Amino acid sequence: MKQYYSDSLSAERLKRCYDIAPARVKQYLEAEIEHVLSYISSSHRVLELGCGYGRVLDRLCTRAEFVVGIDISYPSLRYARQTLNQPNLHLSMMDAGRLALSPAQFEVVVCIQNGLSAFKMDKHTLVRESMRVTKSGGICLFSTYTEEFWEHRLEWFQLQSEEALIGKIDWNHTGDGIIRCKDGFKATTFSKASLLKLTKTLRLAADIRDVDGSSLFLEIHVK
Repeated sequence: MKQYYSDSLSAERLKRCYDIAPARVKQYLEAEIEHVLSYISSSHRVLELGCGYGRVLDRLCTRAEFVVGIDISYPSLRYARQTLNQPNLHLSMMDAGRLALSPAQFEVVVCIQNGLSAFKMDKHTLVRESMRVTKSGGICLFSTYTEEFWEHRLEWFQLQSEEALIGKIDWNHTGDGIIRCKDGFKATTFSKASLLKLTKTLRLAADIRDVDGSSLFLEIHVK
């Protein structure tokens, strides 16, 4: 399968996905950012996992003292360096499942826009690594889609497919929260039940919050 987010769907092409998003999807994207910002103060150090071309980073930098953005896509990180002019931002090419960072560095760790599903790695490892670099009293924020948002999400992916940003949608295998394309691309999501199962397995102190009727946030409070 194509390495979409590191190669094929990165930098300008990834930005185009967000540029063509329908109005309801743009509302969802904005609601996610606003919810994250509500946890950040001017003294906070913030880490964004899977920062891409910097769509969220610019907003984080206006609120936090210092922001680190990591991604596995060099083209996306290069684009972010070229377009963002934030003195309190550091970018690094890094795997979210093997963070080359010291423990307890950040007050807030952010992994939104369905990153929990989009990252093709063991979810337990992803969460544990995020918690490892979060300070005591800090929070890790992961988001996924609500079931009610399915039709809006599907419409957005159809638009991406029509512009050949992703492959043609395989309608025979698309449904129940999963979008498949004929070139092998697969977009999944987490239900509330699966988030609860994850928190139970990891014995986490966490909340699950519905934001805007479009996002489910897994909010992990680090002790």
